[in-house]
Amino acid sequence: MIEAAQGDITRETVDAIVNAANRELAGGGGVDGAIHRAAGAADLRAACRPLAPCEVGQAKATPGFALSATWIIHTVGPIWRGGGADEAELLAACYRNSVAVVDEIGAGSVAFPAISTGVYGYPREEAARIAVATLKSVDDNKRLIRLIAYDEPTLHEYEALL
Repeated sequence: MIEAAQGDITRETVDAIVNAANRELAGGGGVDGAIHRAAGAADLRAACRPLAPCEVGQAKATPGFALSATWIIHTVGPIWRGGGADEAELLAACYRNSVAVVDEIGAGSVAFPAISTGVYGYPREEAARIAVATLKSVDDNKRLIRLIAYDEPTLHEYEALL
């Protein structure tokens, strides 16, 4: 089951949350920085260090530490370069590979942010279309998939597509 909600991904009560990470899994700004701060930056950095680097489209799991979520799945989205650098395929891989990790760790519920739409510059509408289409293609109704929108326009994009 796929649903959309507006909120703060660090406060989601799901088995796993997805982090829009950087290649070094080192924390940063936006969702990545918020997740690191909420989970406990020192613990999360220590857990991420042996997993880095994480290439664009890959997904790797760590414990959730101080979060309500048991797991954090880190995925590195593509930087928007105008659409001609395989961005769509790489963004879809983020969602597919994150769901594969969800299944590997046995999580029954997962919350996703709008991957690559912040500082990586992916257009919100296109990113939402790829997220929903990819998640629908892997949804087997055995888990809850929640798309978390930070703002109302992103929520409306998700709702229109669902």
